[in-house]
Amino acid sequence: MQRRSREIPVGVLLLASQMFQIGITNIPPVTLACLALNVWLFLSPLKPFHWVCLSVESCYEKKDWQRLLLSPFHHVDDWHLYFNMASLLWKGLTLERRLGSFWFAYVISVFSILIGVIYLALEYSLAELLDQPEYKMHCTIGFSGVLFALKVLNNNYNPGGHTNIMGLYIPNKYACWMELLMIHLLTPKTSFAGHLAGIIVGLLYVLGPLKRIMKAGAGIFFFDAHLRRQQYSFYDPGYRGQQGDFFDNQPYQEIPRNYYAYTAGFTEEEQLERALRDSLQDRVGVNNDPPPYGFNISPEDEMRRKRLNRFDRH
Repeated sequence: MQRRSREIPVGVLLLASQMFQIGITNIPPVTLACLALNVWLFLSPLKPFHWVCLSVESCYEKKDWQRLLLSPFHHVDDWHLYFNMASLLWKGLTLERRLGSFWFAYVISVFSILIGVIYLALEYSLAELLDQPEYKMHCTIGFSGVLFALKVLNNNYNPGGHTNIMGLYIPNKYACWMELLMIHLLTPKTSFAGHLAGIIVGLLYVLGPLKRIMKAGAGIFFFDAHLRRQQYSFYDPGYRGQQGDFFDNQPYQEIPRNYYAYTAGFTEEEQLERALRDSLQDRVGVNNDPPPYGFNISPEDEMRRKRLNRFDRH
């Protein structure tokens, strides 16, 4: 195991600041564990990057299948880690509470491996169809493929909404494709096939057979008595039912009854932008109480939230 320099990278400090603004106890347990795992493996990587990154040559031809497990949880630098984990933080706050901690952990585990498999299939197909063997040597690393898949899930649960992508308000059902295009126009060195594999896995879950296969694999009928406790309704302004952890019959914490109470009515990108600004400026509100879920909500933001809450959100 290799260790990085003793100086804590800026990206890790920004992520820690964001997590403490939200409140560690407000972060669902699987999301928190996944954040901790990624940070730990960044600070103390198990192997050098060229031994954990995923490629057809290293994984398929050389039979180094452990890369399917290691690649998603390692990152190249602190900014790569920060932007991926900041995105995971916001997605985890909504998705884990909607799906439940057990199912969210199951989703993360299956997605991490399946995205790697589909990435290998895409790169192998390109190499064979275009007769360009260099595609087999393309090596990818990082959690962004899983994040694209989670974004598909999140957008599927909010079909009528819009996502702000560089000032353009895109309907949620098209947002992943636009984001995929914009990322690779602005940063062409990122893994197009890795991100595309994430979108494909997300679509297989929400539109295809993947969810049914996962339920069968998890013995969902055996656990049905427990999972019926997690009853949420997104046709009402808030949640219904209890949020319980699979391994504990008691709810791990009381959660807000209104989604917009802790997002201030912002989209995920607006939440991230505001949290970044708060982290960098270290603002202190007039009220001594901690801001809800990391946001200092101004009167203008509160008026915007109230306007949004006049409409039914599905």
